[in-house]
Amino acid sequence: MIQFNHYKTLIFDCDGVILNSNQVKTQAFYKAALSYGQAAAESLVNYHIQHGGISRYRKFEVFLNQLIPPETTGPNLDELLALYAEEVRRGLLTCEVAEGLAQLRQQTASSRWLIVSGGDQNELRDIFRQRGLDSLFNGGIFGSPDTKDHILQRELAEGNIQPPALFLGDSQYDSQAAMATGLDFVFISGWTEFKGWQKYCREHNLPHIKTLAHLLY
Repeated sequence: MIQFNHYKTLIFDCDGVILNSNQVKTQAFYKAALSYGQAAAESLVNYHIQHGGISRYRKFEVFLNQLIPPETTGPNLDELLALYAEEVRRGLLTCEVAEGLAQLRQQTASSRWLIVSGGDQNELRDIFRQRGLDSLFNGGIFGSPDTKDHILQRELAEGNIQPPALFLGDSQYDSQAAMATGLDFVFISGWTEFKGWQKYCREHNLPHIKTLAHLLY
């Protein structure tokens, strides 16, 4: 059992931690890029999976500048973002929510809760409001275009994240962002798309659990 009740702040990634939405986003990247051809769409999906937690803005910039042949024509950055957002929104409104979330909130009633995600901030806030989850996160819901590193550093500096603090995420980037800002980290494995997570956690001595429900007592 991971002891977490002494933390003043709990910080959650969204996709793969709060929502079972990693596949939603993977398919949305594929469909958005498909007008450039199947090979190009698959290259974007591979980049997306290898760089979990990075914002869509950065991923589509890399796609347009590095992953497709020069002079290839197709949707521009804004059009790709719009196609992606439309597809993602449908999935986020219906995908599975982590089991035991309300009970965990009750058990950590004195803790501040935040979402720090690579997803679009305005989109996340709207989705969480519609799904009745926003009230759980009294520390706020934050996302791109700001990076996780920037969000964590800013919220720490402003006192919104109060140590000791724990970050719960499902990607290598999540753990790196947590360690860079002096936060403890637990890897959530149940919905992750990070194929080498077991080796990574072992090499970096990171605690891991399958779902948030495993924190319940």
